Amino acid sequence: MQIPFHRTHTTDEEINAATEAIKSGWVTMGPKTVAFEKEFKDYIGSQEAVSVNSATAALHLALKAIGLQRDDEVIVPTNTFVATAEVVTYFDAIPVLCDIEEDTHNIDVSKIEALITEKTRAIIPVHFAGQPCDMYEIYEIAQRHNLKVIEDAAHAIPSSYKGVKIGNLRKSDVTCFSFYATKTLSTGEGGMATTNNAAYAKNMRINRLHGISRDAWDRYTTKGAWYYEIVDNGCKYNTTDINAAIGMVQLKKQEMLREKRAKIAQTYNAAFRDNKNITLPFVKDDRESSWHLYVIKIANRDEVIEQLKERGVGCSVHFIPIHKHPYYKERYAYENEAYPVANAVFERSLSLPIYPDMLDEEVAYVIEQVSELVG
Repeated sequence: MQIPFHRTHTTDEEINAATEAIKSGWVTMGPKTVAFEKEFKDYIGSQEAVSVNSATAALHLALKAIGLQRDDEVIVPTNTFVATAEVVTYFDAIPVLCDIEEDTHNIDVSKIEALITEKTRAIIPVHFAGQPCDMYEIYEIAQRHNLKVIEDAAHAIPSSYKGVKIGNLRKSDVTCFSFYATKTLSTGEGGMATTNNAAYAKNMRINRLHGISRDAWDRYTTKGAWYYEIVDNGCKYNTTDINAAIGMVQLKKQEMLREKRAKIAQTYNAAFRDNKNITLPFVKDDRESSWHLYVIKIANRDEVIEQLKERGVGCSVHFIPIHKHPYYKERYAYENEAYPVANAVFERSLSLPIYPDMLDEEVAYVIEQVSELVG
């Protein structure tokens, strides 16, 4: 049996929606993009939603909206995809890395305050695997030190914290989602920024398309005009109506797709619970995970990955910590010893397949192979 690490959920609904968008004549950002933004903010509960072509773009625009400057510092967990730190460097600002919790793999709130200096401007918590971070504690720290909070929610749709959907926590400045091919809502490529700050939303809309002073797509409708002004040094980060059409279909399925992933997670948990060689994912009681990832911790991780590959089971590792990558290690002189928990977690972490269209027999096969190799 061959089981990929991920298989994107795509049906005739998504295909027909994309086809309709193409036939409409709008193949770039247009009315479907606007409709997707409205449906997304209504689903999340936020006042604003700004669509872009990736979560990286959303994070970049969020930092621009809060006014990040050269030599400013932004605190990010070292256990994340490189984009979280990368966007900070776009401003010639400094990503300050924080260690993580061993059980959740999220940023260790108890270690944040020691990293704050007079140059610190923001904190970017990352909701690892879909489990929300300790947001109330993060807000308290941010308030004491007058810092902005930008959530990296690339894994976190639909996740909730104390009964509130991620993307609608009122004390966050901006929340950034990913619609990449492997994500829980996938448009192939894409992203969204939600906020309850109208000024931030306006800034991000202007800067997602070259700093043009108005919604550029509207200039080409019957209501539009040829004249525009560049009011900021923007980027080319807009999404397309094709992606938005797919996104609207996927958005309607989010609760159903999450339930399917949660069921697989429960099946894994039941199968591995008595295996003393496997540490299961841990989710805190006051939050709900999207189950974007199912990450166990084992010994001899690298050997097990190779053996699973030979047996047809795709798996992955989330993540290689930022401080271990040569570019960041050399440029910012991160010391490996400063992140003992992230190092230990990285050495043992293994992400197993978990996606809505996994068949019961595929889940059973993964369990059988993992149990045999880590028995």
